[in-house]
Formats: sequence, C-alpha cells, structure tokens
Amino acid sequence: MTEKRSTTVFIGDSLTEGGSWQEWFPDIEAINLGVGGDTTEGLIERLGEVAEHDPDTVVLLIGTNDVANRRAVEQVVRNIETILVNLRQDLPDARILVQSVLPRGREYAEFVKEINRHVWQFAATVKAHYLDLWPVMAEEDGELNPAYTEDRLHLNEAGYEAWLSELEPALERVQGLPPSSRPIRLPERGELKG
Repeated sequence: MTEKRSTTVFIGDSLTEGGSWQEWFPDIEAINLGVGGDTTEGLIERLGEVAEHDPDTVVLLIGTNDVANRRAVEQVVRNIETILVNLRQDLPDARILVQSVLPRGREYAEFVKEINRHVWQFAATVKAHYLDLWPVMAEEDGELNPAYTEDRLHLNEAGYEAWLSELEPALERVQGLPPSSRPIRLPERGELKG
C-alpha cells in the first residue's frame, strides 16, 4: 500500500497563480489556488474551496492588490486576520504558513511594512507560521528588487527563485512539525542566559 502524499494548497493572487508549485515541490500534492487580481476580500469569499481540498498545509500570500487599490492598512490587516481565523476554524489540524506581502514600488514600502508588522504579530494567535520575504525581495529603499521583476509587481524567473530560496526551507520546517503546533518563540534580547 502506498503512502498518501501530503497535500499543500497555495492560495493568493497572481504571484501565487504564476508559480509552478507541483514542479517545484514534486514530493507533495501541490494545489494552486492563486487567482490573478485577487484581493483579501476576494480570497475570503473563496476560502471554502481551500477547505474542500482538506490540505495538510496551506501556504498563503495575499495583499498586494489591496495595496494597489489603496485600501487602509487596518482593512487589509483585518481581512488577512479573518482569512487566518477562518482557515484555522475550517482546518484545525492544518499547518498554515502566511508570507509577508511582497514589496512593490518604493512608494508603497511603509504601507506594506505596516501590514506585515501586524500580520507577523497576529499569526501565532491562530497557530500559523510567518515567513518574512522582505529581506530577500526588497531593495534598501523598499523597492521590489528590479532583478526580480519587469513591472515592479509580478515576478520573473529570478524573482521566483529568490522566493523559493526562502519558501523551501520554511515549508520543510513547517511540515516537519506536528499538525497545528505552536510556532517556536525565540527569546527576546536580554532573555538569553550566559
């Protein structure tokens, strides 16, 4: 009897939709539920589709289209929190990996950083793991690295390679943990002994 491969659903907008997840992760059953142009509100509407697949792991990247539509930071954060809460309720044993909103043009940098700061703080409350992609994707001024994009938004091959350099080890760590395990809390500065 062959062992069932674990199922991982990748959800988000065109950045997710453009990924070759099954090719990049051949050892899992990868389901791409990315939809070009999707916003946090649109994703909330289609979360039932995620639950139907009953995945072992959910990988989430959403929010860049909300940024372009000039939604308020609070609204985007609230919607991402709603997505995470609903995923946890619908899939109590699933591992959830939420990724930071990717940088775009430098004019959006502070806005995106503020969203990411709130999502990072919230993730652990629903036993979700957080992956900060900002350091590998952003220039010092907050611009999406020009080597990774032709239009300051969508990723080219080099952009997906940079993303995967962070996502692959993060996914291995998350999938190596027991279902819905608490993320490890690293000690704060000053808490380290000796």
